[in-house]
Amino acid sequence: MVVETYSDKETLEFGKKLGSEAGPGAIFCLDGDLGTGKTVIAKGIALGLGITEPVSSPTFTVIKEYHEGRLPFYHFDVYRIEDPVEMDEIGYEDYFFGDGVTVIEWSDMIQELIPQSAIKIKLSKDMSKGFDYRRISVESTTVG
Repeated sequence: MVVETYSDKETLEFGKKLGSEAGPGAIFCLDGDLGTGKTVIAKGIALGLGITEPVSSPTFTVIKEYHEGRLPFYHFDVYRIEDPVEMDEIGYEDYFFGDGVTVIEWSDMIQELIPQSAIKIKLSKDMSKGFDYRRISVESTTVG
């Protein structure tokens, strides 16, 4: 499935739809260049889960947890992970195989750890279609 958005608001709304439909154990992998909207999608997913506190990318902490929504929300940014073994120190399996919803920005950095059931989302820009244009490609049979 491919979705095209033309504003941050549309990108956020797409993420919100994903979050509202997400069940326990859902994993969303967000990949794309800097500035393509990974964190905007993550914020939308959080809103769809009913999380109202501000969501920001955990670039330096690798993970942030949010527990106020209908399901726990685990937001990973693994850009700074140099070796997937570092994820063991974080206890990633508790998050990936738990009852919450997990979002992983830059998931291609740890692709060997990603479960087959994860929803893979690739974001890209096309400046010829406008500064805020995003092409969002979703690989999953569970999102529609």
